[in-house]
Order: sequence, then structure tokens, then C-alpha cells
Amino acid sequence: MDFDKFTSLSQDKHHEIYAALVKPRMVEEKMLKLLRQGQISKWFSGIGQEAIAVGATLALEEDEYIFPLHRNLGVFTTRNIPLTKLFEQWKGSSNGFTKGRDRSFHFGSIEHHIVGMISHLGSMLSVADGVSLAHKLDGKQKVSLAFSGDGGTSEGEFHEAINLAAVWDLPVIFLIENNGYGLSTPSRDQFRCEHIADKAIGYGIEGKIIDGNNVLEVFHEVSAIAADLRKNPRPFLLECKTFRMRGHEEASGTKYVPRELMEMWGERDPILNYENYLLRDNILNDSQLKKVRNQISDEISDAVSVFTLTNSTEINTHNELNDVFREHHQMVMNPKGDKEEFRFIDAIQDALKIAMKKYDNLILMGQDIGTYGGVFKITEGFAEEFGESRVRNTPISEAAPLGAALGLTIGGKKAMVEMQFADFVSCGFNQIANNLAKTHYRWGQHSDVVIRMPTGGGTAAGPFHSQSNEAWFFHIPGLKIVYPSSPTDAKGLLLASFEDPNPILFFEHKGLYRSIKEEVHVQEYTIEIGKAKTLLKGEDITFISYGLGIHWCQEVINDLRINATLIDLRTLVPWDKDCIKKGVQATGKVIIAHEDTEQGGIGGEIAAWVGEHCFTYLDAPVMRVCSINTPIPFNENLERNFMAKSRLKDKVIQLLNW
Repeated sequence: MDFDKFTSLSQDKHHEIYAALVKPRMVEEKMLKLLRQGQISKWFSGIGQEAIAVGATLALEEDEYIFPLHRNLGVFTTRNIPLTKLFEQWKGSSNGFTKGRDRSFHFGSIEHHIVGMISHLGSMLSVADGVSLAHKLDGKQKVSLAFSGDGGTSEGEFHEAINLAAVWDLPVIFLIENNGYGLSTPSRDQFRCEHIADKAIGYGIEGKIIDGNNVLEVFHEVSAIAADLRKNPRPFLLECKTFRMRGHEEASGTKYVPRELMEMWGERDPILNYENYLLRDNILNDSQLKKVRNQISDEISDAVSVFTLTNSTEINTHNELNDVFREHHQMVMNPKGDKEEFRFIDAIQDALKIAMKKYDNLILMGQDIGTYGGVFKITEGFAEEFGESRVRNTPISEAAPLGAALGLTIGGKKAMVEMQFADFVSCGFNQIANNLAKTHYRWGQHSDVVIRMPTGGGTAAGPFHSQSNEAWFFHIPGLKIVYPSSPTDAKGLLLASFEDPNPILFFEHKGLYRSIKEEVHVQEYTIEIGKAKTLLKGEDITFISYGLGIHWCQEVINDLRINATLIDLRTLVPWDKDCIKKGVQATGKVIIAHEDTEQGGIGGEIAAWVGEHCFTYLDAPVMRVCSINTPIPFNENLERNFMAKSRLKDKVIQLLNW
């Protein structure tokens, strides 16, 4: 290793680097002993790769965000997180960063400007985009640094994140730890380019390859790149060649690695070689090195005592449920003042304008939402009024903007992401289900994100532009789901969604955009999230629905001239159980209608709850009217047959005659 070209560092700096480099190795050696003793359940070793995490962390400013992975213990120790706190985390204690809810390095600490990973490779890169976007919008000269392994570069989210950063000139260092294997799969079976840094040219950005086992080279290169990116914001792809000397995780072993390869990289050990350099050039002497190790050993000995304590994880179901969402006490703003006739689409647009004026930190993102105004023209004129920095066209991608939305939240912003069609959200499902939904529960970071979802059929648009997919997310704790049926509710609930600091999926039925209108208050007002609305009160039968289904129910009620109770859920998560119970008590007969398919639909959950909690009030079975269990078809007649509306009237008559 060539250390001699980095001669400008002081003795104190070398001392600092050596202590930072040795510490994660010594901690790991202790953790491997604890693993064999059964004190911890799993360990992902970074032995052999410490120079990358340590050198990169030392090169950044302390308030610049880092997005580490399993093998980056050096990030956490170099940022001076107390070992006791780290050991509590690895033990699964309630005193750990995740309170026992997640393992190893699946946590973040805003105090230390570290953002916690999830297991899905590539997913945190776009979150780094969002943090850097927040800094850039605020005029802060800061970089973010996101780690990826060589295996992670095969993921689609790797591409989306780097492409987004390139298009938006975001100051992110994408640092690739190329250790030659994705678990047991060698690089030759992962990609065909000779070097991962060669991919940079395809994104129109710079790339570089460095020796990841040379801590001085890592420190020097990251320092220089970061300094340049702070002045001239843009992404950079930095490939660090290295090797992990142990398995992907300890149970994997290393039998798949040729012996000569292990021996070659063993000779390139980052700590041993740096020690030899320090001693050879009389920068530090042997006693100084031993003193560093002894101090770290004492620190480890003090911290490891947490493993001898009784398991301190407190079981409190109330706290578990409360931590799914960030606490938010909504103060409802009642409507007042003048009214104006709004279509559904006008109400959405008006709410967005009010929110953009009220929250100067609100950023809108989506495909074609800028000058074009979106495919439904909801954001038409927004780019001119609020500026292209806040109304941002994204590349054709879903995952990257959703990840960036979380990053914007970490950077102190609010974010809205528009899905061009709700169907396309499947391409960003991981970011919603595993990042936005779980981050607060895992380590306390809220996700102040609204995802607008133009949804539903009735326009003969076929299986990929007409799906009702709200039930996909109904099952995922950590998400709120709002689904209005009227212009008034659309405006009030959307404004309430922007107030709420939790991730909200806001479904807008495309069939309602221009088909209904009513008098709506012009001034700002909000409607309580989680509160259903009883539109009609009657004694014959209770209808429960949401979205376009409300209008189907009203048609049947008018057609059959029945005295019905009609409940509009408005919010699907959390849904209003008290209102449902009162509705059941009012008639004893319940029919649940929704456009989504029957199997696995939200109506099944409501019906089950009614059967368990309201059984004594029922005079007949709870009935559901849903779309048939096929993909939604294109042909107009087939679509009509698919829709729940075609069977609603007959089902109501059946229930009335029970």
C-alpha cells in the first residue's frame, strides 16, 4: 500500500485516524466472541473493510449525513456513539436505538447524522438524494454519503437514485464497497463491466476507483471530493476496492472463497499495513499504539457489562402501538366564509395551492407535474407560481422520488409525491412499505410525506390504469390512508394530510375529478382524519362505503326509495369504528360496498369487525358488494360487469328481504 504520498498529515491526525481504525476491529472481535456465546443472534462482519467507513467518516463534516450498511461499524464508532448504546442495540434491549424492534445496524441517529438502513439493497441511496436536495434548497454547502455494496449496484433502486441525483445535480457521494462478492456470488456473475465506477459515465457523472484498504487514500479522496461537491453540487460515484475476510454473515462461512484470494487480501489488511507504516516512518511508536488499544479495550470492557444484565426489554403493547405513528393531535379548522362551486379536481388543486403557500418547506415531486401540469392538469401553473425548485418533475421512476421524500423529511422539509396513476406505485412499493411506513416505529424518525394516488376504473383504461389498490397498503402498519368522495372532503382532508407528520396515501378517484361538483368553502379548513361521516340516517339498511362507491350507494337508495343510513368512511386507516357501530345499531342490516375486488378487500376486515363486536345488533349477515376477483378489464362491457356497481342493487334487495 502506498501511504507515502499522504505526507501532509500531522502526528495528531495520524493518531486520530489510527484510533478510529482500530476501534471497530476490536469491537468486532469482542462481538464475535459474544456471538459464539449466544449473547447476540447475528453478526455481519466488516473485518478487512474498516478503512472505508473510518476514512470516509473522518473526511466529512460532523453534521453531514451518512447512510451506512451492515459492514460500516466504523461509521458509528467514528461518530462517537457510546459503545454502551451500541451494545444495547445489538442485544435487542429497550435501551437500544430501536428499543429491541430491529437488529444490528438497522437504525439511525439524527443526533449523529446517521440514517438507518433497511435490508433491501439500494433503498437508502434515494433517501440520501432527499437529504442533499433539502440542503441544496436551503443553500447549505453540505454533502451526503451513501454506502452500497457491489451486489447492491444490481438493484433497480441503485439506478433510480443515481439517475435522480444526476438530473438534479445533488451533492451525494455514492460510495461502493466492492469486496468482490454479493454474499457468495462473485462479481463476474453480478455484472459485466470491469469496474463499477465505469457505470458513472452512463449517468453523466464522475467516477473513480481507489484502494479501499488504504485508510489515508480513502480519507484524502473523500475529503477532496466532498470539498468540491460542496462548492459545485453534483453526485460522484466512488468505488473502493476491498475484501471482507469473513462470510456475508457469520453463519455463511467463507468456503466459497479460494484460499489464495484470502491470503492475498490478508496481506493487505488495512490495520496491519497502516501500523507498519506508522512504525516504519516513526510517526507513532509501539507504546503509543498499545496505549490506543488499551484505552479502547477498557472502553469495551466497561460497555460489555450490558450483556450480563437481565434482559431489560419492556413489553408494553400500548407503547408498541403508539410508536407506529408520530404523535399528532389534529386541531380541526372549521370551514367559514364564502363558497365557490368546485369540481373534485378543483378542490384538490385548491388545497395544494393553499398548502404550498402555508408551508414554504413543502416540495412537490412527480412525473410531468411541472410546466405540463400533470396528466390530469392538477398542478397546472404551479411551476410558474411556486418555482421549479419546489414543483419538481422527476424522471420516469417511482422508488427514487419516494425515497427522496423521506430524505427531504430528514432534512426538515415536507414532501408530496404524485403517482401519475395509482397503478404505478407498485414500482415504489418497497419505499412505502419498508421505509416510510416503518421508520418511525424502528428508530423514531417521522416521514412527513403525502402520496397522491389517482385511482379507480370506469374509464375503460384496462388493467394498468384502472386498479383499485388501496387494500395493498391497508395491511401495512405505519401508513394512513385517506379516500374522499366529495370536493368538500377532498379539500379538507388533503389539507389535514399536509398537517399530519406521518406518511399518508391520499386516493383520488379519477372518475370523480370532473364528474361531480358542489359549493366548497374557499378559505382554508381541515377535516378530521380517521373520522367517518354519516351522510344519511335511516332504519332500513346501513350502507358503508368510500370514494366512488358512495355515489353508487346513493343511486340505489334513491332508486329503491329506501330509508337508509349511509356512512362514508373517508379515512380507511385509521377507520372510524364508533361510527360503524352506531350505523349497525341503527338498522341491524349492513352492506359494505367498494370498487376494489372482494378477495382481500377492506370490506372483509370491516365485516369481520362488525361480526365480532356488533353481532347482537345484527338482524342479517353482513353482506359485501365488491368487484369480481379478476384484473380490471379494458372492454367497456367487461369493465361494467367487473364493477361492484352492477351487482349492488340486487344485493341490497336480497338483504332487505332477509
